[in-house]
Amino acid sequence: MTRLPPTILRTGLAFAALGIAFAGALLILTDRSAGWALIAVGLPLSGVLALAGDALGSGFSRTLQDRRRKLFSETRPWMWLIALYAVLHVPVPLWPEGFGVLGLASTASLFVGALLYAAERVGWGRSWLMAALACGLGLSAEVIGTRTGFPFGIYSYATAPDPVILGVPLMVPLGWFALTLAGLLLSGGRAWLAGLLLALWDVGLEPLMTAQRYWLWSDPNPIWAGAPLQNFLGWWAVASGISWVLLKIGPQVFFPSLLVGKEVRPTSFNFAVAYPIEVFFLPGGLVLVGRYLEAAVTLLAMLLGLALARVVRGRHV
Repeated sequence: MTRLPPTILRTGLAFAALGIAFAGALLILTDRSAGWALIAVGLPLSGVLALAGDALGSGFSRTLQDRRRKLFSETRPWMWLIALYAVLHVPVPLWPEGFGVLGLASTASLFVGALLYAAERVGWGRSWLMAALACGLGLSAEVIGTRTGFPFGIYSYATAPDPVILGVPLMVPLGWFALTLAGLLLSGGRAWLAGLLLALWDVGLEPLMTAQRYWLWSDPNPIWAGAPLQNFLGWWAVASGISWVLLKIGPQVFFPSLLVGKEVRPTSFNFAVAYPIEVFFLPGGLVLVGRYLEAAVTLLAMLLGLALARVVRGRHV
């Protein structure tokens, strides 16, 4: 019998435990207090299984202690920010009216984490340049898009919560940098594949954000949650373009072999982990707003993206 790789096993078990907490959130939404117990069990259990889920058995306790010590000795600031990014997703079902605040806070945490991750490898100057250009290109595409219908289609941020920049919610350009960086790492530095991963992420964003009235579609040719096919092609093009820019400015961020003369301690994962986190929370968010079909399609689309990235990286090792 083939055993799963340890990292995949730990990740799967950790997400299963998060599922327990998620079930608790669903119970709370139906006014069942037992949901709090499931959250209290599921959240810490997910952390424990993420550390030592592949060592269940007699050696579990020792493995957990050893890895916990190693984790704290190796943890970088960007790792804490990714953890904060994930944790800030948890209160959403318990505080629905705080969706905007929590969304901005989690995206800002991810943005700063991406900035720190890049700075470790290319220094603060190039890290800030990468962030500024990615945010600037993403913001420009959104401003042009809302005014002309190109490249995404006809939509509006008129109902978006503050803060906004040029009519675009602040979290949008922050997300263009952070998630593109994650997608580019996940794709092994392939701009076209990073663009595809971002477009698949948007499969879930469209129904969730329109349900929360972050943006509204009025395009005459909708195919999914009000968005036209043009939207997903636009996402691919913009994300691929931003990826190309990031690769030109800081290739060392994506190709460790180029890190000559700069000591970066190896870690068991990199910033790409932000994408699998979205694979869990984005479909979960759709379930919480009653979009069950959209949740299933989003989960399938993003899992296919992860599988494709794995296959493409494997062919070019």
